[in-house]
Order: sequence, then C-alpha cells, then structure tokens
Amino acid sequence: MASRLIRFMEEIIWEKGKPTNIRCDNGPEFISHEFQDWCDGNGIKILYTQPGCPTQNSYIERFNGSYRRAVLDAYIFRTLDDVREITEKWTDYYNNERPHDSLNNLTPMEYRLMRTG
Repeated sequence: MASRLIRFMEEIIWEKGKPTNIRCDNGPEFISHEFQDWCDGNGIKILYTQPGCPTQNSYIERFNGSYRRAVLDAYIFRTLDDVREITEKWTDYYNNERPHDSLNNLTPMEYRLMRTG
C-alpha cells in the first residue's frame, strides 16, 4: 500500500510541486516506515490527525462524503475502468464546474487561480 501511495505522491509532486507537509489519518499506508522514510527524505512533514477526530481533516472528510454520495452510492460498476471513468468525470465537475459555498461560490479551480494570480 505504501509503495502505491509513494508512486502517487511522486506523480503529484511532478505535476504540482512538493508540499511542505501532508495531513493524513493513521491508516496503515501513512504510518508505514516506508512512507515515513520517503517523507523524511523529501523534506515533507507528516501531520497526523488524532484517531477518532475526523474534524481535524474536515476538508477531505467532506470530499469523501460528496464522492461517496455522488459516485459510489449512485452507480453499479462492472469494471474498475467504469469506476475510473465516472470518477474522472465527477472530479472534473467537482473542481471545474461546481461552485462551493466554502469558496464564496467559486469552483476550486477559480479559487486557486484567484489566489495564485
């Protein structure tokens, strides 16, 4: 699990740049020595949430709930490719078309562009 996470993180860093820190729960992939060593080697600080305190990571918990309701609970999937295709379409909608109350009714992409100029 950790090696998959590390590969994903390397792709994200390649596309978006390296974060200063990562907030995550205490899932097995995040507490593994392999992931901790990789973060140390890349100068990334891990900020763990307290077990049983999802409010410490409320943004991702909100995203997970939205994703569950809009995708996982709404479709019956026949293949993993079906999941990937629907997830890609939903993620594009979520980030580029759907206004978010918490962002003053901007999409995440509009908000990002506004903040970065």
